[in-house]
Amino acid sequence: MVKISDIELGAFPLLLAPMEDVSDPPFRALCKEQGCDMMYTEFISVEGLIRDAEKSVQKLDIYDEERPIGIQIFGAELDSMRRAAEIVEAAQPEVLDINFGCPVKKVVCKMAGAGILQDIPKMVELTDAIVKSTNLPVTVKTRLGWDDNTKYIEEVAERLQDVGIKALSIHGRTRKQMYKGEADWTLIGNIKNNPRIHIPIFGNGDIDSPQKAKEYRERYGVDGIMIGRASIGYPWIFREIKHYFATGEILPPPTIDERVAAAKQHLRHSVDWKGAKLGVLEMRRHYTNYFRSLPGIKAFRQQLVTEGSPELLMEILDQIQEHYADMAMTV
Repeated sequence: MVKISDIELGAFPLLLAPMEDVSDPPFRALCKEQGCDMMYTEFISVEGLIRDAEKSVQKLDIYDEERPIGIQIFGAELDSMRRAAEIVEAAQPEVLDINFGCPVKKVVCKMAGAGILQDIPKMVELTDAIVKSTNLPVTVKTRLGWDDNTKYIEEVAERLQDVGIKALSIHGRTRKQMYKGEADWTLIGNIKNNPRIHIPIFGNGDIDSPQKAKEYRERYGVDGIMIGRASIGYPWIFREIKHYFATGEILPPPTIDERVAAAKQHLRHSVDWKGAKLGVLEMRRHYTNYFRSLPGIKAFRQQLVTEGSPELLMEILDQIQEHYADMAMTV
């Protein structure tokens, strides 16, 4: 049984990675239904939180059916991080997660996210301060290092554990790599096999199939896997991996009925949570993946990413379902 502090996550948990403008409540609900064991919110700016910025505060929204869930924050100033930790604790998640891995320039240039990989002592100092300032279990998500010459993650893992974090998720790339090239899990495996390490170690990066999940679980011995980009528009990745672990069988892809039902649920919840305009806009990134590989989908997809009315979008989704049902296709 893998546990973060006293939170039981099962024998080999699958986690949803925190992704900006993706891992919001509407999407998290779908992932939970498909077997995700633990999820994280989109990353939240501590400066936005302490200034009561609407977008940052809204990201604190969590729902009972999502639990266990972690709220993830990012920042670089000690006082702001402490104050934000108090706000997060009041929102009552199971876990407070610190983002030390985001490679985006606007975050990194403030020495937040992966930017702090250039200053490991400060990274440890901030983590220590957060651990001491909250009653929540604190976890960290980070990368191997800033670049190929500074892959200090093995030392970092020990130091973060020593100041009290309860789990560590590691993306197998450096900041310089961004999301390019292949994720290297070798150092992640080294950390898991370090006899000094006793907290759960979760691997992240490039897991996009049940076969790969099983291979990496066995090769690197991690306690669980965090899935990010492969889940966008495809929450079924969680059920497919779990089924493969349990039976060795590959599930057939979701049917057209399942795909349309998921897209409709996502759209409906997105509009309810964000309002019609933003809810419709932020759904557009998901449609390509919901209907991935369907022959002739391009014309429908063009309508989905240009139409602004939720009601008309629902009609387009009905047309997609009818069109492919009429073709008697199994997709």
